[in-house]
Amino acid sequence: MTAFSIPARFAEQVARTPEATAVSDAARGTSLTYRELEHRANRLAHRLIGLGVGPEDPVAVLVERSAGLVVTLLAILKAGGAYLPVHEADPAERRQWIVDRARPSVLLVDDAMRAAGVPTGVPVVAVDDPGIAGEPTDDPGVPVHPDQLAYVIHTSGSTGQPKGVAVTQRDVVRLLSDPQWAVERHARVLLVAPYAFDVSTYEIWMPLLHGGQVVVAPPGRLEPPLLRELITTHRITGLHLTAGLFRVLAEEAPATLAGVDEVLTGGDVIAPTAVRRVLDACPDLVIRALYGATEGTVFSAHHVLTRDARPGKVVPIGDALTGIALHVLDEGLAPAPVDAVGEIYLAGEGVARGYLGQAGLTAERFVADPFGLPGSRMYRTGDMARRTADGTIEFVGREDSQVKILGFLVDLAEVEAALADHPGLAQVVVLAREREDGNKQLVGYVVPESGDLDLAAVRAYAKTKLPGYMAPEVFVRLDSLPLTANGKLDRDAMPEPDFKQVLASRAPETPLQHELCAIFSSLLEVPEVGIDDSFFDLGGQSLQAMRLCSRIGAAVGVGVSVNTLFDTPTVAELATYIEAKRAAYQPQTAS
Repeated sequence: MTAFSIPARFAEQVARTPEATAVSDAARGTSLTYRELEHRANRLAHRLIGLGVGPEDPVAVLVERSAGLVVTLLAILKAGGAYLPVHEADPAERRQWIVDRARPSVLLVDDAMRAAGVPTGVPVVAVDDPGIAGEPTDDPGVPVHPDQLAYVIHTSGSTGQPKGVAVTQRDVVRLLSDPQWAVERHARVLLVAPYAFDVSTYEIWMPLLHGGQVVVAPPGRLEPPLLRELITTHRITGLHLTAGLFRVLAEEAPATLAGVDEVLTGGDVIAPTAVRRVLDACPDLVIRALYGATEGTVFSAHHVLTRDARPGKVVPIGDALTGIALHVLDEGLAPAPVDAVGEIYLAGEGVARGYLGQAGLTAERFVADPFGLPGSRMYRTGDMARRTADGTIEFVGREDSQVKILGFLVDLAEVEAALADHPGLAQVVVLAREREDGNKQLVGYVVPESGDLDLAAVRAYAKTKLPGYMAPEVFVRLDSLPLTANGKLDRDAMPEPDFKQVLASRAPETPLQHELCAIFSSLLEVPEVGIDDSFFDLGGQSLQAMRLCSRIGAAVGVGVSVNTLFDTPTVAELATYIEAKRAAYQPQTAS
């Protein structure tokens, strides 16, 4: 092994600080030292090797966020394999497709995920099997070359199917060894991103390869009060927040981040006003705006913001990380002139191997680098940008059908392909439309095969086929799709959706219902809300859900979590829940 593989770097750290805490599990109140993490991972690695896992074999993972997840991922790498995350929030059909396409040698699950149902057609091994405790604790000694795969993470694909991005050990170690990182600011990092998203690479391996501590957030959605508690209790020094969540915290509770040394944010356009609000509340905080792609190993460029270096009208993409070239090119692959819009290409270190089992798509997106060494490649991001006279790169938008929703890259073609299987639809087009609050929301334009169409049924169907952030909440029925003069689809002629449309609903009756309707109306900017109206049917999104829960708690004195809102999304259901909680808190009188 060399120091450019994750297992080798981790082994070096175990030798330096064997008794230091490596992982803390916030939900369970447990922790693992570096030595304990090493031994547990070695046991599971030996079991995987005994099952035939070898170099670069993909091993599927469907495990709840926990210390056991960290053990699992490390064990796979120690066995020489590459971990293949299967997202628990994905519909069963999508999870099965990923497993069928990648053909992993093993699927690792825990009790929590097994109970919810797992993909078929692959051997299943329980990571919490008591028999694993009998495996050897010594390192299995499998040579791991830096150019071996570390993981395969699936992103939204323009073919209508997910695409698995194959990233090597060398690329991960290179990212986390970049001199831009002030390692002391990332001594205790919060693991909160789903491990099926590439940001988890930073959250897990940054602290572990530098002697720090991974603090595992409890399963489920992270809400501002819980985030504040975790930051305070576990003395979090570094964490990543999507641009959308960062904006919510800036508007609702910017002091939540007090005490943190550095916050990373990105995944979408970062609001300068949000940065300024957070820096006003937390003047000692460093905010690092990041730009990147899964195909470029998470992060490729950064821009540091502090109380002395505040943003102007926009937050720029920033400077490329060490060893990375960030080009803004025209259609002929020549550098775009100053202030002209071109496409961003990533080159140099960090460019992924390609898409697992998709040679044609790999050749299309990973192209020869005319500026690099012979045989080197660039990744076409599809992001459009301009370079100003002073060298600043400013993001403009997407050149294809991919958009950012809640910080996640979504390919509209994949959403359309999923909806097209609905038996009542003749045609469907999905667009990302901007709401008045500046957030983008997916809108489905549908043409029925005949007669009427139950849009609520279409919406429910979408949620069974797609992850939550990819499923449109708003649908518009059309008699036919608008076309241009030459017969092409005219997306510009699609009617504006009515985000404020209110379906027939009962009026509020009790004081609590009146208060909840007023909160819904104010937050969603809907003139009238009935008690049968669902927060999500009115256009509410996940980030707005956190604001709603915060406002309800402040107004009625009963805490409501985002998970509760997903289970009880109407005013009537929320009122019933709150009244039940109040009754439970009411002291009993003696008879």
